[in-house]
Amino acid sequence: MKKSRLAAIDIGTNSIRCIVVEVDSQGRFMVLDDEKAAVRLGENMAASGAISPPAFARAVDAMSRIRKLIDGLKVSEVEAVATSAVRSASNGVELVGVLTRELGREIRIISGEEEADLVAISARHNFDMSGKRYMIIDIGGGSVEIMSAVANLVESCYSLQLGAVLMTDRFLLSDPVKETEIDKLRRHVRVELKNIFTDEKPIVQSFISSGGTITALASMVMSMRRQVFSSLHGFEVLRSEIVHLLAMLVRKDIKALRSVPGLNPDRADIIVAGLVVIDELMKFFSANIMLVNERGIREGLIIRCMKRLQLLPESSVQRTWKASVLEFARSCHFDEPHSRHVAKIALNIFDELAKEFKLKKTDRKLLEAAALLHDVGYFISYNSHHKHSHHLIRHADLFGFTPREREMTALIARYHRKSLPKKKHDEFARLDAKDQLMVCQLGGVLRLADGLDRRRSGLVEVVALRHDDSAYRLRLLGTEDISVEIFGGNAKKDLFEKSFAGNVVFE
Repeated sequence: MKKSRLAAIDIGTNSIRCIVVEVDSQGRFMVLDDEKAAVRLGENMAASGAISPPAFARAVDAMSRIRKLIDGLKVSEVEAVATSAVRSASNGVELVGVLTRELGREIRIISGEEEADLVAISARHNFDMSGKRYMIIDIGGGSVEIMSAVANLVESCYSLQLGAVLMTDRFLLSDPVKETEIDKLRRHVRVELKNIFTDEKPIVQSFISSGGTITALASMVMSMRRQVFSSLHGFEVLRSEIVHLLAMLVRKDIKALRSVPGLNPDRADIIVAGLVVIDELMKFFSANIMLVNERGIREGLIIRCMKRLQLLPESSVQRTWKASVLEFARSCHFDEPHSRHVAKIALNIFDELAKEFKLKKTDRKLLEAAALLHDVGYFISYNSHHKHSHHLIRHADLFGFTPREREMTALIARYHRKSLPKKKHDEFARLDAKDQLMVCQLGGVLRLADGLDRRRSGLVEVVALRHDDSAYRLRLLGTEDISVEIFGGNAKKDLFEKSFAGNVVFE
């Protein structure tokens, strides 16, 4: 299978970032390297209007290192762009000339509108936006890109000079910051937004947000919740959490900020300004939930480059979570007929229980995904394959799953065999009580369904479930002798009986 290696370089106000990906013949890509250099091109630009000599030198040094990286990885195509700081600086064109020579490839200075378009490309690629209105937000060091989107259609896009570095240099000059400085910054953000949205402003429930400030925010919230997920991508943050976090951060000086759990010390001096901007944006658009897009501009560049090189179809079928699950399962060479049949049995049982136990559509999604993926651990080894399945799923890049949903799916799959959930299992213990119960219930359903396909022959269907005072009575339809399947069901009904508080009887 022929593979191509591409790189995307984003020269931003706070950092220069480069990703290198490998693309296969079916248009799928895998990140091989992700390099970041915090060069701070925007430092003191609010006063001087130019990129300072130290920042200029840091950028050249970083680009020299990136050149060696992409040459060593034998990258065939490079997309390199410079954004807000270079656009605004009096010596921005000069810097791009020097960096172009250092890289040996063209670097383009792009407009705020093109920057917004790249962010939107990435958001559409990573999130199921069908049937809803979103604001797509990218917060950089110099500018903030704001896009209003309905389903997969971007209605409008704007680029505002509200980046974290720029706002810090302009408004937050004390250490710790003063309340009057915060108030001035808030007023400035509100004025800028009102100048753009002079007519009726869009009201949205959710933001899809990217940029270093966003990932720093998500990392701090994850630490506050004492959660440990394998990725921040798709992580959900509530506006109330931003308000509480900001109230805590504004009281700290730089030294104290550098030790805040989840916050990279390099970002300590600009995080307050970034969070004030996020808070004002969410308040302005009445949004309550923020979804984290870890990819952003660089992924937009990669996708656009793939289309240009005809490595990605111009028009492709809308991505779905189930297609993503099946694609991952097939890459692990799973037993598809068995996994689909187990999913069918599990969903039949779920649907019979849903009303009584107030189970939701999102719970059904987790069960179906776990059922399809429960045996992917065979790809590593038969021994302890339930644990291998858990590890593979929690680290998989599954479209349409938040980090919480991915963790829940992984745990549901883990408990399809061997030991029941225990407090000494770290990942299970970190869940709150409500999620622990859901893992036990859905894990119990999956475990039972897997037992009922003991010979992996698809011989049994659950056609009805009746719950009376003493038992859950499952009526089975079998095409031949199903004594082995009933034996399997009885052997694996333990978690179901414990979680739903009743005996299981097969009829």
